[in-house]
Amino acid sequence: MFQTFTATTSPEQGPPRLTALRAEIAARGLTGFIVPRADAHQGEYVSPHDERLAWLTGFTGSAGFCIVLPDVAGVFIDGRYREQVKGQIALEAFTPVPWPETTPESWLRAQISGPAVIGYDPWLHTPDEIGKIERGLAGTQITLAPQVRNPVDAIWPDQPAPAVGQVRRHPLELAGQSAEEKRQTLAAALRAAGQAATVITLADSLAWLMNWRGSDIIRNPVVQGFAILHDDARLDLFLDPAKLRGLPEEPGVTCHAPDAFEPALRGLDGAVRFDPATAPVQVAMALAQGVEGPDPCLLAKARKNAAELDGMRAAHRRDGAAMVEFLCWYDAQDLTALTEIDMAVKLEACRAATGQLLDLSFDTISSTGPNAAINHYRVTEGTNRRLAEGDLFLIDSGGQYPDGTTDITRTLPVGRVARNRRAAYTRVLQGMIAISRARFPRGVAGAHLDALARYPLWLDGLDYDHGTGHGVGAALSVHEGPVRLSRVSTLPLEPGMILSNEPGYYRAGAFGIRIENLVVVKEAEPLGEPRPWLDFETITLCPIDTRLILPELMTPEETAWLNAYHARVLDEIGPLVSGEARAWLSQACAPLG
Repeated sequence: MFQTFTATTSPEQGPPRLTALRAEIAARGLTGFIVPRADAHQGEYVSPHDERLAWLTGFTGSAGFCIVLPDVAGVFIDGRYREQVKGQIALEAFTPVPWPETTPESWLRAQISGPAVIGYDPWLHTPDEIGKIERGLAGTQITLAPQVRNPVDAIWPDQPAPAVGQVRRHPLELAGQSAEEKRQTLAAALRAAGQAATVITLADSLAWLMNWRGSDIIRNPVVQGFAILHDDARLDLFLDPAKLRGLPEEPGVTCHAPDAFEPALRGLDGAVRFDPATAPVQVAMALAQGVEGPDPCLLAKARKNAAELDGMRAAHRRDGAAMVEFLCWYDAQDLTALTEIDMAVKLEACRAATGQLLDLSFDTISSTGPNAAINHYRVTEGTNRRLAEGDLFLIDSGGQYPDGTTDITRTLPVGRVARNRRAAYTRVLQGMIAISRARFPRGVAGAHLDALARYPLWLDGLDYDHGTGHGVGAALSVHEGPVRLSRVSTLPLEPGMILSNEPGYYRAGAFGIRIENLVVVKEAEPLGEPRPWLDFETITLCPIDTRLILPELMTPEETAWLNAYHARVLDEIGPLVSGEARAWLSQACAPLG
């Protein structure tokens, strides 16, 4: 069993830790300090060593930060975590702050009237992030000051050691390109740009570049380390050599101890690229001739090649079969006798039965009733809720397999469900179908498509406070940049990119709805004007519950798409499941009239 259900934090732990941090901050002559949920690699998920925000505040969400001042400590959370944070922090000590509606710089201006020095750890923030805050503080007497040692580390007596997870090779038949070919391609681009080297700090970029998969972060097979790629394709690696035990040395690749990284940066000659959106501030400070530019692995990694796409399709067929076995079991149960934990345990068992499951791709969000209104809810023994008649049960889950990463959400009925909830479900489904059916010219970005998923909800005065979709790695991180289906994503979509398609609706204290498939951007068949068009291939294969649909709200085109999707699911997944599940699948995929 990969997932556990113990609570890792408790609200009452926060106040004494906050008092200790304030004493440490004051001893350094600081007015305040910024505590992000981040590590030096700027990944969404961090190892226990870097769980500073959770340790201090109790908040365990995947994004956020706390600004500690002498008389107030603001915990900044986005729309996904507005409900979750209330149950995880001590509200008498910490104040939830809606972010990004309230920016750190505007909050600081409102809280501080005179001179102040706010500390930060230069390994945990990017130049873009710090630069934005500093520009927002222009004209005030508030300054930001990098700290040599993080004050949270100074007061954390039992802080876990940095992760030293074992690295394994990702086979060439799944990677589709050798590590040497990748280095040569990126080095040629450096030479063309007149750059001597580039710094790589993202853990998934390093894993992709070296065709490695790691175990530093649970649920995400990334490799934490730093690298300097030179214009002649030589690569200097900086990571604990214990991670590479048993792997052969590679020509042109030299491994160094982690503490050699900063001296190596200071010794580089010529223009050296670093990504101001992902590299630590400390990297920019160490480079003599730093040149801003995107991590060269980002787009190359996002554009999956044929081998990676074939692996992802195979993983989704396998995962779809596991989901069908689970859904067949679900419909045969007395649901009101079961709990959220029961559901998560059963689904993991179905995935494990494939014999190919390496890990979950994230902790399963198994949520019913009001818990489903918490976007990234994590069930524990303390929050575990029994399913109740009339509930909507939302399960968002995924697996890590040797050949791919999956992420799927289905919302299911518990008995008879009220009409207003079925109406909201239908609107969410219509939004998901709109993205699935979208055709668009090259140059269109996620920001242009996001409204397609929201429009059916907007018709009823509804919306949701998260993006419509995120990038997904090929046997890598389930959340992968740089592309998204989101109002803020301006990067054009390109063939080979994989994204989630997951609109939702959440009514706090009552219910939550989300339906999610993964889609691949591909070249569209020519139609109309002779210009390059793109569309999506859906690779998630699992029935969408039709019992919650109000058919009269659906258009003929939407119904036709759903029926065609279900016919494909039955055709591709039917041969992979048990006889009982196959009979259930035939009913679940019956055409909607």
